Amino acid sequence: MWRLFTRISLTQWILISMVLGIAVGVLFPEASQHGRVVSNIFLRMIKCLLVPLVFATLVVGIAGHSDGLKVVGRLAFKSIVYFEIVTTLALVVGLVAVNYTKPGVGVVLPPAGSGKTEITAKSVTFSEIIEHIVPRSFFEAAATNDVLQVVTFAVFFAVALAQVKGPPRDLMVNFFDALSLVMFKFVGVVMLFAPFGIGAAMAYTVGHSGVGVLLNLGKLILTLYAALVVFCLLVLLPAALWARVPVRQFLRTIRKPAMIAFSTTSSDAALPDAMERMIRFGVPKRIVSLVMPLGYSFNLDGSTLYLAVAAIFVAQAAGKDLSTGEQIALLLTLMLTSKGMAGVPRASQVILAGTLVTFGLPLEGVLLIIGVDELMDMARTTVNLVGNCLATAVVARWEGEFTPQPDAPDN
Repeated sequence: MWRLFTRISLTQWILISMVLGIAVGVLFPEASQHGRVVSNIFLRMIKCLLVPLVFATLVVGIAGHSDGLKVVGRLAFKSIVYFEIVTTLALVVGLVAVNYTKPGVGVVLPPAGSGKTEITAKSVTFSEIIEHIVPRSFFEAAATNDVLQVVTFAVFFAVALAQVKGPPRDLMVNFFDALSLVMFKFVGVVMLFAPFGIGAAMAYTVGHSGVGVLLNLGKLILTLYAALVVFCLLVLLPAALWARVPVRQFLRTIRKPAMIAFSTTSSDAALPDAMERMIRFGVPKRIVSLVMPLGYSFNLDGSTLYLAVAAIFVAQAAGKDLSTGEQIALLLTLMLTSKGMAGVPRASQVILAGTLVTFGLPLEGVLLIIGVDELMDMARTTVNLVGNCLATAVVARWEGEFTPQPDAPDN
C-alpha cells in the first residue's frame, strides 16, 4: 500500500484532491465551509515566501550583470509591449464573445439602489497607477505582498548594488543567490501541503456557490469560459508558436501551478512554483524574476477579458444597447483601468464597478455577478497564470536566451 502511495505524483494527488473536494462540496455544502481554514493556511504559507523569493531572484539577476540597468530597461520595454498587445487582444475577444452570445438578455437585475451599500465604485486614473508603482516603504509593500512595489524596490536596489565594486558586491550577490536557492526549496516543502489546501478550497467553492447559481447565470459562465478558450487558441498559442516554445512540454511544465491557480483562485498561490518551473523549463532566472511579477500587474489576460464580458453583460441586462463607438471607448477605458488591478482589493469587482459608473450602467449588475464570481475567477486566474508563464518564454526568445530543457518538470 505504501508503495502505491509513493508512486502517485504530486500532480496526481492534486487532481485526486480536486475531485474529492468537489464531491464534498456537493454532498456536504454546509460542512465544506469549515474547510476554508485549511485552504487559507495553505495560501498564507505560499504568500509568506513570495517577497523574499521575488526580491532575491531579481537582485541576483540584475546585480549579477555589469550592465544591469540597460538589461532591465530592455526587458521591461519588451515585456510592456508584449503585455499591451496581448491584453488588448483579450479585450477584443471578450467583446466579440459577449456580443455574439448575449448572456445578459432576459436577465433581471437586482432592485435599483441595492448595490450602493455593498459595492464601492472606484475609478482608477493613470496617475494613480504610476504613483502606486513606487512604494512608500519597502516593509509596507512586503507586509501587504504588493509584488509590483517589491519589484520596483528590488530593481533600484539591484542597480545600486551593481555599481558597488569588490568584495561588498560579491558578498551581497552571494547572499541573495543563496537566499533564492533556499526559497525555491521552501516552495517544494510548501507544495507538499498543496493537495490538502486545494481539496479544501474546491470543497468550499462548490459548497458556497452551489449548483443553483449555475442555472441562473450559466450562459454568462459558459460565455466567459468559451471566450478564454478561444483567446488561448487564437492568441496565446500563436504567440507560443512564434517564439518556438514546445507547447506540449510547456503545458506539462505549468500543469501543477495551473491547477493550483484554478482551485484556489489565487495567482499568488501559483506564482512561486510557476517561477521555479519556468526557470527549469529553460527561461533564465533574471527574465523570470522580472517578467512574471510585472505580468501579474500588467498582463492579466483572463481578468481583462472577464471585465469586457461582465461590463457588456450588465449593459445587456439593463436593456442598454451600447453602440460600436461606446464599446470601443469601453475597451480603451478597460485597457487603462485593468492595469490598476494589482493594487486594488477585490480588484475585478471594484474596477468593474468603476467602469459601470463611468458609462452610466447600473451598479446593481455587480451584485448579480458576485454570486458566480468564484466560478469565473477560477478560469480567469488560470489564464492569467498561463499567460504570464508564456510571457517569460516569449521575452526570453526575443532576447535570444531561451533554451528549452528536455528534463523540465512535468509532475
